[in-house]
Order: sequence, then C-alpha cells, then structure tokens
Amino acid sequence: MSNFRISDTDRLAGMLKALASPQRLGVFMKLTNCCQPDCCSGQTTARVRSCVGDLARDMNLAASTVSHHLKELRQAGVLNMERSGQRIECWVSEDALALLASFFAGAMGAATGNKTDDTVDD
Repeated sequence: MSNFRISDTDRLAGMLKALASPQRLGVFMKLTNCCQPDCCSGQTTARVRSCVGDLARDMNLAASTVSHHLKELRQAGVLNMERSGQRIECWVSEDALALLASFFAGAMGAATGNKTDDTVDD
C-alpha cells in the first residue's frame, strides 16, 4: 500500500489526467527537455523558461491551442506560469516532478519487489 495522502492521490490523478492528452504530454516533454541538465547548471530560472509563442512555433501548433493546453497543465499543478510584459513564461513545477517521480519510483519498486520509502507492506 502507498504512503501517499489522499490529497496527494487527488493531485496525482489530476496531473495524470492532464498529461493523458498527447498534445499536453508533448508540451510537458518539451518543457522538461528545453535545456539539457549539463548546460542548465548555474542558469537562472528565467533562462530555462519558455514563452507560449516560442512553444507554439517549436511544436507547429496554433498559439491558442498551446495556450489552452498550458492552462490545463497549470490548473493540474504541473506547470507554473508568469506574465513578463506581453510574454507569458511557463516552466515545469519542481514539486509536480518530485511527486510524479516518487509515485513512479514507488510503483516500480512494487512491481519489481523492491521496497522504496513510499511503499509499505499491506
């Protein structure tokens, strides 16, 4: 059985539901891969953020489509967004990544018989 609280379970369900859309998953993956780990060290958060217009151009989608998907991801707690003048910058929530990673690590541990900190015996 998992050690996740009900609020974590609800939050995870919302995040996974938002990520179930192929286009939203693509936006999420684009944002998580916008900068390779080696080149991001020492950079400010602003340097690893992406603008809605940049995402739309890079993904060959209409800005309104990307904006809609970003709104859904933000409401699910997967992304953070901030207005900077006329630009809207977005980046993946570190808390969301940690929660998703913990969930999948626990699931992997349960599937392989290896206990992790997030799993306990039934």
